[in-house]
Amino acid sequence: MQVQNNSVVSIHYTLTDAQGAVLDSSIDHTPLAYIQGMGHIVPGLEKAMDGKKAGDKFKVSVPAEEGYGVRDEELIDRVPKEAFEGVPQVEPGMEFYADGPNGPVMITVKALDGDFVLVDGNHPLAGKELHFDIEVTEVREATAEESEHGHVHGEGGHHH
Repeated sequence: MQVQNNSVVSIHYTLTDAQGAVLDSSIDHTPLAYIQGMGHIVPGLEKAMDGKKAGDKFKVSVPAEEGYGVRDEELIDRVPKEAFEGVPQVEPGMEFYADGPNGPVMITVKALDGDFVLVDGNHPLAGKELHFDIEVTEVREATAEESEHGHVHGEGGHHH
């Protein structure tokens, strides 16, 4: 069976940056399972998956625009230190969830500036070209329940 919209796809992947540094990998873990066409993986990788089948191995480079997006300087903000109430020591690199206009967004502390904290609401991989090394391990039709729920059940997916 070929990968098409509404098929459950299981893949092993290794994600590297332009310099070849490994950013994430499923090797030595359960393969990632997702439903094609639901937007669960970055658009550029989802496009590249179309038509693939179990056993296929390939590499794909995804530009930032089809990955985690381009960096948006408007997502960088200075907030008062007291906004981090209850955090004993705020330090660069720490990640927090904040209320965004469309729900929770992850922010990363970039720097401390007196009584203010410089935070960045861009995804850590925004603006970066992504390099995927993919092995398709399984392709099957989604069950009616998986389609209705919008996610994979069982191995590599959600458990209710």
